[in-house]
Amino acid sequence: MNVGLTYDLKDDYLAEGFDAAAAAEFDNPETIEGIETAIRRSGHRTDRIGRLNRLVARLAAGECWDLVFNIAEGFRGSAREAQVPALLEAYGIPAVFGDALCLALCLHKGHAKRIVRDGGFPTPRFMVIADSDADLSGHALHYPLFVKPVAEGTGKGVSASGLAAGPGELARACRSLIERFRQPALAEEYLPGREFTAGVVGTGSKARLIGVMEVLLLDNAEPGAYTFENKDKYEDRVRYRLADDSEARTAGDLALGIYRLLGCRDAGRVDLRSDAKGCPQFMEINPLAGLNPEHSDLPILCRLAGMNFEQLIAQILVSAQERVESRDDVRFRT
Repeated sequence: MNVGLTYDLKDDYLAEGFDAAAAAEFDNPETIEGIETAIRRSGHRTDRIGRLNRLVARLAAGECWDLVFNIAEGFRGSAREAQVPALLEAYGIPAVFGDALCLALCLHKGHAKRIVRDGGFPTPRFMVIADSDADLSGHALHYPLFVKPVAEGTGKGVSASGLAAGPGELARACRSLIERFRQPALAEEYLPGREFTAGVVGTGSKARLIGVMEVLLLDNAEPGAYTFENKDKYEDRVRYRLADDSEARTAGDLALGIYRLLGCRDAGRVDLRSDAKGCPQFMEINPLAGLNPEHSDLPILCRLAGMNFEQLIAQILVSAQERVESRDDVRFRT
């Protein structure tokens, strides 16, 4: 099978003058190399395509692939992760991970939480604030609230300053995030309990839980949340452990149900946090989870669960192939 690789390389954006913060979501060369090596060891050929503009040029030239391994984050707009899948769908070329609808929905944390809430799964009460000068005095949420950008990944914009104990702190946090990221802010009731991330592999009824990893903040970590800085300096600030007690199992059950509800495919990661009573609730979902072999949460979780990186990539490919082979008409390969 000829597998194309679509991705956004951090070095490309830095070379074009973007700063490190703007390029934080994008991948390092070792991530691409690790994925490509794992695909080849599964017996497939690979072809590095790169980011969206390069994909456009190659499609226009008439090129095609049996499958595209897509980890492109995109650059512009709250539906940026959906751009590569949408283009591939238009050309009838199957790709790993979520389709355009799934990726657009899941990146916008407010929309995803509404679907999850309507699906009967617990998630903290929240509101989306689009105007930095909005009057926030009339909301019904209970303080403290935690504030973050509504459509960012990799923990961008998540910091200790996002924890608001009252109206003044809430207004300042929302104003700062809206002006910095040029998008709405999401404010939700803060959950003080344990923090989990759950890994899932497969699609639909064949999706299964890999495991539930608890995120434990050390004394020198930013307090209160798994922030961007804590993720970036995880070796000194964070300890990870596989959890299998009743609270963690509840988190895993929720994660699997939410993954299926939102139409995620092949593999992904679901973040959850418990309330003061020890009841896990949905925070956000990543249907395009980071795949750095050493540093990303999903590969770390897999290692703890006894699955190496090559096995993870192989299972992703098997799931995608099963989806493609189950549909005869390329127009309906999803």
